Amino acid sequence: MVRTIICAAPVGDRCGEGAVWSAAEAALYWTDINRFLVHRYDEASQAVRSWFFEEPVVAVALTQEIGCLLVALGSKLIWWWPQTDRREDHGFMLPGTPRVRLNDGRADPAGNFWVGSMKNNVLPNGELGEVGPGEGMLYRIAPDGAVTVWREGLGISNTLCWSPDGCTFYFGDTLANEIYAFDYDGAKGAISGERLFFGGFGRGAPDGSAIDSEGFVWNCRFGGRCLVRIAPDGDLAEVVEMPVTNITTCTFGGGDLKTLYITTASALAGPGERLAGSLYAMRVEVAGLPENRYGAAR
Repeated sequence: MVRTIICAAPVGDRCGEGAVWSAAEAALYWTDINRFLVHRYDEASQAVRSWFFEEPVVAVALTQEIGCLLVALGSKLIWWWPQTDRREDHGFMLPGTPRVRLNDGRADPAGNFWVGSMKNNVLPNGELGEVGPGEGMLYRIAPDGAVTVWREGLGISNTLCWSPDGCTFYFGDTLANEIYAFDYDGAKGAISGERLFFGGFGRGAPDGSAIDSEGFVWNCRFGGRCLVRIAPDGDLAEVVEMPVTNITTCTFGGGDLKTLYITTASALAGPGERLAGSLYAMRVEVAGLPENRYGAAR
């Protein structure tokens, strides 16, 4: 199948990440880790607004309070109200910062926020540093602020999504080139039964993912110039060719949740990729799932 992929916003992100669809606003939020930015794309007007932060911004989540977002910075979580640009500390601080930083994060169906960490590869000026294995962890931050560590010894934490029935959690390690599946207990907000879901694919490495209403995982391949659609049994269902090399994360948006928004990175891009770092959009046949919300609100 040949997909039609459009450049929705040529923003030139060094490393676009953290795409989240706000149905209430009909708008997409996402980040540029290395420029310390959060962007907002208004679907109706196609206008982009951007906000500056004082350190890398790695993930964004909706909360139970409309208009309030939970933002994961490199070292901590904050509450943020985009309309007024009000910001308050959440209370979670990453142990070991600045040697390590947070990376991909999303809210689960039970209202917890899951976020991974990695060796900090962002220098104080936003330039790229070195990555390394074994320093990342997977955290769960409950609505009451309680913190639990669920995985250690990770390279680059990436890919956090849950199956439509809420029984399976998917999580990846970019450096290992593997995505794992876990049994997910929504009542306890707990995972167990880790097994390999998708690994060893030869094009790039797994970055962020989204899941559709049929339970297929759409995984972005950093360095692979593509994203892949993976069946619930782990079989490769489709490879979608992209116009740039570094594909970073995706989420479903639009009124019918049939627009897949895809972020990319200009860092480490190939020669001549003048639209690397853009936000892309692609229409799909199977709708995605509504965004989960962090269960605590201010």
